[in-house]
Amino acid sequence: MHDVVRDTDVLVVGAGPAGSAAARVLAAAGRDVTLIDKAAFPRDKCCGDGLTTLALRELERMGFEPSMVPSWTQVDAAWLRSPSGREVCVPLVGQGQYAAVTPRIELDDALVEFARAAGATVLDGHAFAGIVEHDEDHLVVDVGGIGRVRARYLVAADGMWSPVRKALGRGEAGYLGEWHGFRQYAINVTGPAKDRLYVWFDADLLPGYAWSFPLPDGRTNVGFGLLRDGALKVQDMKTIWPELLARPHIRTALGDGAEMEGRHTAWPIPARIDTATLTDGRVLFVGDAASATDALTGEGIGQALLTGRLAAEAILASGAMAPDHTRTRYETHVADHLFADHRMSIRLGRILSTERGARGAIRLLGTNAWARRNFARWMFEDEPRAIALTPSRWHRRIFRRPGAFANR
Repeated sequence: MHDVVRDTDVLVVGAGPAGSAAARVLAAAGRDVTLIDKAAFPRDKCCGDGLTTLALRELERMGFEPSMVPSWTQVDAAWLRSPSGREVCVPLVGQGQYAAVTPRIELDDALVEFARAAGATVLDGHAFAGIVEHDEDHLVVDVGGIGRVRARYLVAADGMWSPVRKALGRGEAGYLGEWHGFRQYAINVTGPAKDRLYVWFDADLLPGYAWSFPLPDGRTNVGFGLLRDGALKVQDMKTIWPELLARPHIRTALGDGAEMEGRHTAWPIPARIDTATLTDGRVLFVGDAASATDALTGEGIGQALLTGRLAAEAILASGAMAPDHTRTRYETHVADHLFADHRMSIRLGRILSTERGARGAIRLLGTNAWARRNFARWMFEDEPRAIALTPSRWHRRIFRRPGAFANR
């Protein structure tokens, strides 16, 4: 028997949105949960900082409050620019919130504290160092700076290059994700981007896009994302960044006085939930470790929160001594929530990947207020992407639900 310094019901590796969500749900239900992360919080995370309606609904479901994040910025419209230069405003209005922007350094720290407040033991600054035992009854894990921790389950929320997956022999050499994102913060923004959320479908970026997401005090998150199989290569992102920022429509949106703050950062984005490894024995993979990112937009916070919650609920429903049932429940629920939508996103992405398709879609939006309103909610995942093809998810209030936090 290995020397163990700590026993816990569930060890969660990785304190991003997926891991914190899992820890919060489990701790709130009375389980002994230990949440570890190699970083000391607060820590920054390269991201577009946008929250879709899916992410907002998941936060609300957990009892999270927007007031917990200092720079929380509600968004009431998205401005889309076609490759032809046509701009269309799609509204995100109604009772509640359908989109928001918040720096990940603030959001992730707030979620860690939210898990801690529910009773989770948070050990940030301590990295996963390996699996010593993994049998039918428990796992024993080496944690840097602490020693060995024994747990009934491990929730791996440790990113697309998951060290837990590698320790289990499930790593995939050479995998670089389906999307790649690149972002930098701008300050002294005086143009319309100070208050507007912009998405630019420039022809040379397709099947990717550029964005500017507003934050308080004249600050914005500006960046662009590319699919790895597109004509523009990931290795060119740093080279084209200054030219992209100098384009007249982006310069006008930011304003003449805007300056780039700090350094630019880039990150890979996994988007293949339907083929990813979701479980291994008493281990459940969530968030980027489960490749749970939207294949159409590259957004992943909502999917991270969702998979973290589903993993926690599977553990709670099955109990400590039924790992087979836990795995089956988790895999089934992830498939129910995400597989059809993932495949629909891929099909729709093919349309928007061409200049003709992007121009046609935005031209269509410009002709009809109903289309603009409902496209915005669909784009921000107010309803599942493939809801038209999955009757089991139909309900009377499709496209008429209030947003998240409607009663706040």
